[in-house]
Amino acid sequence: MSFGDPNNPYGPPQGQQPGYGPPQAPQGQPGYGYPQAPQGQPGYGYPQAPPLAQPYGGYPGGPVEMPGGVKAARVMLFILGGFQVLGGVMMMIASAWFADAFLDAAESDSSITSEDADTIAGFGAGLMIFFGVVVLAFAAWAIFTGVKFNSGRGGVRISAIVYASLVVLFSLLSLLGANVFALLSLVMGILIIVFCAKQDGGQWFNRPKY
Repeated sequence: MSFGDPNNPYGPPQGQQPGYGPPQAPQGQPGYGYPQAPQGQPGYGYPQAPPLAQPYGGYPGGPVEMPGGVKAARVMLFILGGFQVLGGVMMMIASAWFADAFLDAAESDSSITSEDADTIAGFGAGLMIFFGVVVLAFAAWAIFTGVKFNSGRGGVRISAIVYASLVVLFSLLSLLGANVFALLSLVMGILIIVFCAKQDGGQWFNRPKY
């Protein structure tokens, strides 16, 4: 029997046999039996840190600073509220002047009795006071909405848009009565609507609470 016979079970192995001897590492792998980190990952078995918040867009946290348009809308709300406070106070003060002026006119007209003159003057003064209170209520609405811009959410945005829409409506009616000063409130009302309805305005008012 030849020692080199390939059929001899006691002879040495002929050439490399697969699966014979100690296990070999697969071709092209850095090591056998040890899991390797995926390509492009900082480390295996360690979770990646979440991405940092961005100041605008692209991150669920929303903007961390009030956008410029929203700031401008807030300032215009304060301006309109201040003018309305002044107008409401002036209307309430003018109610007394209106009553005195009507009484003086009634005394010169013999067809109107003093009792009727007092009644009409009192009604006119009360009407002026009522409108003054309404204007002051609008002023409080504008100022309170502007104050809530920093911490408020979607309801504050809707409040500002509704208020500005009413300002635009009353400004148009005043322009029909040749009140040129209403042009200023008309422009500010339109700008408030535009700035609050823009995308960055929506991101600001819809940002999550922490």
